[in-house]
Amino acid sequence: MSRLTEGAEAPRLFVALPVVLTLLGLGGCGVSYKSPTVESAAAGATVDVVSLTMTSVVQANATPYTPRGLPAAFFATGGGGAAAASVSLPDPPDPASAPAAPLELRIPPAHQPEPYRIGVGDVLSLTTESESAGVGGVLGANRRQSFVVRDDGAIAVPEIGSIQVAGRTVEQAESDLFPVFVQNQLDPSFALEIEAFNSKRVSVGGAVGAPRIVPIALTPLKLGEVLAEAGGMTVDADDQAAIRLYRDGTLYQIPVSQFFARGDLQQIQLKDGDAIYVDQSYDLDQAQRYYAQQLDAFAERREARQAALLALQTEINLRRGELADRRALHEARGDLGAEPRDYVYLTGEVAQQGRYVLPYQRQVSLADVLLGQGGFPTVTGDPSAIYVLRAAGETRILAWHLDASNAANMIVATRMEMRPSDVIFVEEQPITKWSRALQQAFPILVNRASNAIDG
Repeated sequence: MSRLTEGAEAPRLFVALPVVLTLLGLGGCGVSYKSPTVESAAAGATVDVVSLTMTSVVQANATPYTPRGLPAAFFATGGGGAAAASVSLPDPPDPASAPAAPLELRIPPAHQPEPYRIGVGDVLSLTTESESAGVGGVLGANRRQSFVVRDDGAIAVPEIGSIQVAGRTVEQAESDLFPVFVQNQLDPSFALEIEAFNSKRVSVGGAVGAPRIVPIALTPLKLGEVLAEAGGMTVDADDQAAIRLYRDGTLYQIPVSQFFARGDLQQIQLKDGDAIYVDQSYDLDQAQRYYAQQLDAFAERREARQAALLALQTEINLRRGELADRRALHEARGDLGAEPRDYVYLTGEVAQQGRYVLPYQRQVSLADVLLGQGGFPTVTGDPSAIYVLRAAGETRILAWHLDASNAANMIVATRMEMRPSDVIFVEEQPITKWSRALQQAFPILVNRASNAIDG
């Protein structure tokens, strides 16, 4: 190239250089690139920016919101078939979001109390009236001796031998002992009484203060007394809290609200082997384990126990089948978008833009949603500019601002509760805005500069 040509090209470069610098400046200032940010007004509404602190988060959470309960369709289909004749389980409670139907009252048939009959495990006390009427020298010294009824239903009295007492009332057992004392030339002036009642019992568990086994003594045992001995019930008296009584292969239920309102329900007389379970959210697995334990404790014959367990297992399997059908229907409706749900939206410099479905029956925090969806890349996202945008009426938007450049402030994010239609927005880093503006403007600037040089 000749010096003359080089001299001619130089003015062109000097002419193009200001153009390039000007266009770069315009691109860097955002003429070619618009970055989302939080302005003081939007869509005709005023935007108020409020800093999120340990104090202000309480105000943010004051916005009323009750999470959706499980949809009514979750419990709305059949398919389980009829219940087994020998066992009748109560229906599961309706979800919180659906109108809760009161539980059905199923009272056990009246039990006519009978005189207490001595059984295996009971402890009998034999007391003589005079020291000269000793039995084997033991009663002669102490005048009182205790005997445990053995598995064969007998007690072993020294110098007399085994005496059958199981199945007999105290009066009948005394009548049986009288001739035996006479035959053994012992003074028949004695008294027999039950020292400890161990053969007839009622169990109580579930939502009570102290689950336990309550023995049945000489006086009839009543439902209210058993619950009081177990420390009382620890459930609220709402329509879904129930006392369930398992007796002879059948489940009966008494809503807690009716139990407190009706004195006759508190006076229901219990019988040996009754199992009482108090609950508020019916748990089939938990109930099955509980009643199975009680059948283990009270069944006198293995065949009867197995039959009762089989009937109970059959009924529970039927209920589980119904629940599986209901859940499948709910999931299918959810896949089709036919179930109403609440959402929170993520936008800006987050790992995954989109909407987050608020869960059933519990609150979630800003940290749950933001970090649960992958968080935000700190290379491009500005940790000092995290916003929760929330409508406050028709003409006002609250922009709750979290400055997470200090990582300790993320504690506030764990306390910030989400509300339906909240928008979580993370702004770009300042250098990210400039870099993206340059990326969009650079090809255009180079092209224009080239045209200016060539022209």
